[in-house]
Amino acid sequence: MADASGDGYLSIGEVLGLLLEEFPDVTISKIRFLESQGLISPERTPSGYRKFYDDDVELLRVILTEQRENFLPLRVIKTRLETGEIDPTGEHLRPDDEALPPEPDIDDDPTPAEVPATAVRSHPAARHQPAPDPEPPAPEHAPEPEPATDEREQSAPAAAQLLPGVLLDRTELCAMVGMTDAELEQLESFGIVQRQAGAGGVAVYGDDAVEIAAPACAFLRAGVDARHLRTFRTSAEREASLYEQLVTPRFRQRNPEARAEALAQLRQLDALGAKLRSALTKHALSHHFRP
Repeated sequence: MADASGDGYLSIGEVLGLLLEEFPDVTISKIRFLESQGLISPERTPSGYRKFYDDDVELLRVILTEQRENFLPLRVIKTRLETGEIDPTGEHLRPDDEALPPEPDIDDDPTPAEVPATAVRSHPAARHQPAPDPEPPAPEHAPEPEPATDEREQSAPAAAQLLPGVLLDRTELCAMVGMTDAELEQLESFGIVQRQAGAGGVAVYGDDAVEIAAPACAFLRAGVDARHLRTFRTSAEREASLYEQLVTPRFRQRNPEARAEALAQLRQLDALGAKLRSALTKHALSHHFRP
């Protein structure tokens, strides 16, 4: 894998290639988010690129495993790492534990689209043989930094993803979606985003909350009042009720095949509903787009 001597480190794209087989839902945005929350702290090259070594990758595996299997919020995982309750390194230490100079906040690592497909398919080889040229050698040939985006940009919520079964606390949800606590409070007050009761009665949020909060927050910033978003939830609940009426008889059967058929039918109905809803909305707005 990565060799601490010399330049044998991995870029963030190569780390993604290593982790995708074990954690299919992980993304570069997720890795960056974990860094922003202080769970990982990869070194940087002089030009600002992240440098991942063996212990960094192993730490990522431990964090993702704790999220997926133990459903721990990131704050709890961070605390347990700091106290030594979770020890991902064992006998392996970071190649250089000395204090490093302040790191530039550069976020122009290759995006997922730039990661070759072979980085995922050649997982065993990737562990022992990093790409020969992980970083552009000359500044004039370095990839241009990602354009700065406004935190309130409507496209931002699309990047928010969370591994299924992972739970976030309130602060983590706001950070991941890019929303304020006040915006979350608005969405909660009208039942758009719903919390779960975690350990000790602490409010936690799952992947469904992230998926709902991202577009809902974009609606708020487009000028739509939170109370009007209840229309979407009411409509979704009615659709779900209709689908459940159709498939419930099969779910009640103890035959595994019947249950599998019910699940397949439920997915089909959900997809059909999305298509019909989109077509009806497009038709209702069509007069605005006619020449």
